Amino acid sequence: MVKNKKEIVAMILAGGQGARLGAITDTIAKPAVPFGGKYRIIDFALSNCSNSNIDTVGILTQYQPLALNTHIGIGSSWDLDTQTGGVKILPPYVDKTGERFFKGTANAIFENIHYVDSYDPEYVLILSGDHIYKMDYQKMLSFHKNKDANLTIAIIEVPWAEANRFGILSANADDEIREFYEKPENPVSNTASMGIYIFKWSVLKEELMRDAENPNSENDFGKDIIPALVTERKRVYGYKYKGYWKDVGTIESLWEANMDLIDPASELNLHDKTWRNYSVNPMSPPQYIAATGSVENSLVNEGCVIEGRVFKSIISTDVTIGHGSSVLHSVIMPNTIIEEDVYIDYAIVISDITVTKGTRIEGKIDKIAVYAGNVGEEGHE
Repeated sequence: MVKNKKEIVAMILAGGQGARLGAITDTIAKPAVPFGGKYRIIDFALSNCSNSNIDTVGILTQYQPLALNTHIGIGSSWDLDTQTGGVKILPPYVDKTGERFFKGTANAIFENIHYVDSYDPEYVLILSGDHIYKMDYQKMLSFHKNKDANLTIAIIEVPWAEANRFGILSANADDEIREFYEKPENPVSNTASMGIYIFKWSVLKEELMRDAENPNSENDFGKDIIPALVTERKRVYGYKYKGYWKDVGTIESLWEANMDLIDPASELNLHDKTWRNYSVNPMSPPQYIAATGSVENSLVNEGCVIEGRVFKSIISTDVTIGHGSSVLHSVIMPNTIIEEDVYIDYAIVISDITVTKGTRIEGKIDKIAVYAGNVGEEGHE
């Protein structure tokens, strides 16, 4: 039964464990990780949907979903609480063996075919909930329609040194993708999939059902669905994206994306009033900077008390930095207390902890320290 027919439905894959983020994701899913002092990573995909006038969004959760579900609520912060669509949390189902985990990214959509079908869409937009970027999905949809594509993949050039972290592809002069390799050991190019896909729903549904019947499949878009469509020449196209985009799957990339917020040369601009990034706004008092405090080239959010020095850092909501303490080149996550005479440099300090008096936490620009309690890490593995 069709509730309200939609041209396009978005599905956000937001169940990632984020193991490479270490202690940062011990208790929360990667899309729920705080970013920029007042946001969470998933805010970017949700804000892009809102700004692109896509009002029907399914969010597929899995690992440690509580903080993520609480943050999203009914979607009102992103104007996604409509009666004719809106945002819906879609947890994994319990299978016959009692397991509650999706087998792969494609399986996550397969298990929710009935949700998509209830809107009878022509197109489905598949998104990751753990990327930092701003994109008008309507422009990508127009490209998809003009090419009469079965699948369009948003693509971007990445540094060669990082190419083996991504799905790598090559395309012809008409932007049709002729080769696709998921995280190859020896990449053939540095043109990478951004993990953003637009499918014709009729085609995707058929592929998902075929994939589910294959006992040798890993039920994954990058490993199974996309390579099969490319090999069979099923009109798969690459949509070239030129703006800011970062996969924050590692500690260094998460730190770099935060630092980009205070780099005047960066394309990441959260002050752009034509394309706002929305989030749940905390009810906190204004920040207080004492006579002993100083702040330079940093973002300091609501509810903070700054009695020490802050330099080139992101200070999240409700953080206290005590007298004589220094926070340099670092990201301090929400509700953290930094006591007196603490020194922090090139680090990420996780939420809801106290950094005790006299603690010293030092990382390096290529090996960011993560502090998760009374025992700091000198960098990480």
